[in-house]
Amino acid sequence: MRTLSGFVFVVLVVGSILWNPIAFVAVFTVITGLAVSEFHKLTNSQEQVQVNTAMSAVGGMVLFACSYLQASANIHFPIYSIYGLFLVLALIAELYTRKPNPIHNWAYFILGQVIIALPFSLLNFIGFIDHAIYKPIILIAVFVTIWVNDTGAYLFGVTLGKHRLFERISPKKSWEGFVGGAIAALVSGYVFSLFIPELSLLQWLIFSEIIVIFGTFGDLIESLLKRTVNIKDSGNIIPGHGGLLDRFDSMLLAAPVIFIYLSFLF
Repeated sequence: MRTLSGFVFVVLVVGSILWNPIAFVAVFTVITGLAVSEFHKLTNSQEQVQVNTAMSAVGGMVLFACSYLQASANIHFPIYSIYGLFLVLALIAELYTRKPNPIHNWAYFILGQVIIALPFSLLNFIGFIDHAIYKPIILIAVFVTIWVNDTGAYLFGVTLGKHRLFERISPKKSWEGFVGGAIAALVSGYVFSLFIPELSLLQWLIFSEIIVIFGTFGDLIESLLKRTVNIKDSGNIIPGHGGLLDRFDSMLLAAPVIFIYLSFLF
């Protein structure tokens, strides 16, 4: 079941990106909403935190859809005004809920939008980084590099890992695994440079190591979140693999930094 669900997950992510922009936005809008919902199920397990999960999930989906329209230049209307209005209404709605700690609810609502919905939404700008021309291969490179880094880190960590990377938060991660993942990512960057001329070899290598560094931090942040609320997996939507946040944790910090990096190149 674990192998099958992992295969389906990869096919869904890669297939939607490669098929066409509409498939990408349709699949990832739903994923964004589910990921935000999953985040709030974790945070709502704390005392006096009762964020409206459905409203926050819809907000994340609205942000993703608005970002797609903005990045693809399919609309000239100030599209983010729609999302801004939604945020205003979400804040006002707390006046009528009579929940014990509205400040906590406001704070966690905004946090979910910033650390979950925003990174997913920035995938649109990575995919359309070249003057609103859809470049699915660059999006694929982001996810493939994350997966290659994870695989390299696991293999090196299992066989050579002795020195803990961040034992307080993730006892199994090692410096040897981190280095192994970084080496594997460099190899993937070299391979990308052979087939994707939009970036030079040096630029691809930097691209790869940005994902290694910030992907690792993203993983650690998600681990800290789970430790704080005392759970092992963020969810069970992917049998044998946990929740969506468990699968996309590296992307949450890697995507914003990759977008900034690519913005200087295109």
